[in-house]
Amino acid sequence: MSRRENPAWGTYARYGVVLFLTGTSVLNAGAAAAGRYVSPATGAALLCALALLVRGIPWWVAPALTTVAVGLGGWPLLPLLLVALLDLATRRRTAVAVGCALAALTANFAAPESISLWRPQQYGAPVFMVLAIIVGGWLGNRRRLVRALHDQVEHLRIERALREETARAAERSRIAREMHDVLAHRLSLIALHTGVLATRSESLPAPVVARLGLLRTTSTEALSDLRDVLGALHDPGAAAAGTAPAPVLRDVRELVDQAGEAGQRVTLEVAGTPERAPAAHRLAVYRLVQEGLTNARKHAGDAPVDVRLDHGPPATVVEIANGRGAAPATSAPSGFGLVGLRERVAALGGRLEAGPDEAGGWRLTARVPHPTHSEPTAPGPEENGSRA
Repeated sequence: MSRRENPAWGTYARYGVVLFLTGTSVLNAGAAAAGRYVSPATGAALLCALALLVRGIPWWVAPALTTVAVGLGGWPLLPLLLVALLDLATRRRTAVAVGCALAALTANFAAPESISLWRPQQYGAPVFMVLAIIVGGWLGNRRRLVRALHDQVEHLRIERALREETARAAERSRIAREMHDVLAHRLSLIALHTGVLATRSESLPAPVVARLGLLRTTSTEALSDLRDVLGALHDPGAAAAGTAPAPVLRDVRELVDQAGEAGQRVTLEVAGTPERAPAAHRLAVYRLVQEGLTNARKHAGDAPVDVRLDHGPPATVVEIANGRGAAPATSAPSGFGLVGLRERVAALGGRLEAGPDEAGGWRLTARVPHPTHSEPTAPGPEENGSRA
């Protein structure tokens, strides 16, 4: 576990270092005082250690105490001053750290030789102080850099999560629009035919006429409720952005033909009858093929693409594979199309997998099970064409 994941680790390490240096200072003070460990220097060492360890006190207390203690007590207490200088440099108070070091050296200039910072090694103490300030500055810069990188990674993670959620919401909205168009068309046909039959009520039994009236009223109310519920999910900015309405139940062969006209080499294999699959499945197939061809064109424009469709039952299966190829120089950046497709397939109870294959190409597969006891559906007059 890292120090960032467990902040107590750093606290325990600091306590251990300060206590060790305090014991060293007490031993040094006793040695300088000819074996007398109960002395003002020992009390000053304990007081400085307390100031270095206790949280909540003003930041200047520990540097001031250690500076005074070293200025009067000399080299035995120097390790505690080095800790204070390290803390100051880490917190970008380098000028204060330099001032404390100069003050301690100046105050100790005329001290007895047994505790002097200048004798017998004239430049030993200043070198240690400079090193403590340099190391503290480096540690502070590294800590701030790590914190900045961590914040940046967290920001990117949140941004990506928001973009993925936006892509899912956009795909759900698109599904709602498409299903609104399909179901509205079916309900409109029911209302239209029941209305035509109701106009010939003189040749029908009275119970049948009553049932037709109820069926027409119910279909009209259902159409209104459908528009209220699914229409609320329409993207209000789609019209303003000039986005064309999504194609409804268009033939996948149109996408393959368009890709061939754009220079792609696409082969299409279709098994089963599309009309046997539910309308939502055919919409999902269209979107899957559209996204697969677009990704192949963006990332491997010169590679052949194989599209295999199986409309089932018991499931609708889509497989799109392209070989290894060179991406165009003007390729657009990758978006979140697969995120939306995964949301669409999951909403239908299916599963989508996408990733590189063994040959270095890319493969996209999706399997959507048919609803239990689903009946084959006949195509409507508008199901094989485009909608304006």
